[in-house]
Amino acid sequence: MSRRRKHHAGHHEEHTDETWLIPYADILTLLLALFIVLFASADISKDKFNAMAQSFSVAFSGSPSVFDNNATIAPEADAPKPDQSKTEKEKEKEQAHLKETLQLLEVKKQLDKYIQKNNLVGDLSTDLTEDGLLIRIKESALFTSGSADLRAESQRLGNEIVIMLAPLSQQVVISGHTDNVPINTREFPSNWDLSSKRAINFMKFLLAQNKLQPERFSAIGYGEYRPIVANDTVEGHSKNRRVEVLIMRNYKL
Repeated sequence: MSRRRKHHAGHHEEHTDETWLIPYADILTLLLALFIVLFASADISKDKFNAMAQSFSVAFSGSPSVFDNNATIAPEADAPKPDQSKTEKEKEKEQAHLKETLQLLEVKKQLDKYIQKNNLVGDLSTDLTEDGLLIRIKESALFTSGSADLRAESQRLGNEIVIMLAPLSQQVVISGHTDNVPINTREFPSNWDLSSKRAINFMKFLLAQNKLQPERFSAIGYGEYRPIVANDTVEGHSKNRRVEVLIMRNYKL
């Protein structure tokens, strides 16, 4: 009797309980999901997001099994690769834009200081825009009414602008503007002629100082067609009669 009981106990020992494999497989599945999340969060992209979603679906649906050697998760063969060179170029462009902005801000600071020191707030202003640094000069600070000849006292202002333009490499556009009051003289048949002549004369004065490269400069007349305020008041007319010096950016975002 005792021998039979002993043999029966040994028979049960040969069939080991394997229920522990189920939670073990679940743990491996969760670990796989964790690694997928960590990998995707390192550098998220549309392709990686899709791969991650597919992996989650496979891991938790059980079909195909994540333990099936025949089922593999691979990126699409025709998936576009990130353009590393373009990214580097964009970074370089942003750095160049920032450096140029700081340079133009320094010029603006110097001009603003000159404006305050010489009580030229009403005659001269500066504005840093996406196109570049804009220097706006009121007509009365450079010319007499209806004339394109520079006033003698305007030469000091011109010399100051030359000093600030000399160390720069940007292109400079000088534009003339008038109000909408028509002009019709032998010298200036229209506002186009007056505004153009004023821009050219001011540019010639700057270049005559022999400190600037002529190839960087151009002049244009806009006449009455680019007002900054309405031409319905005396003050509005006065503000629209102006010369603008635009230091154009080399780098735009």
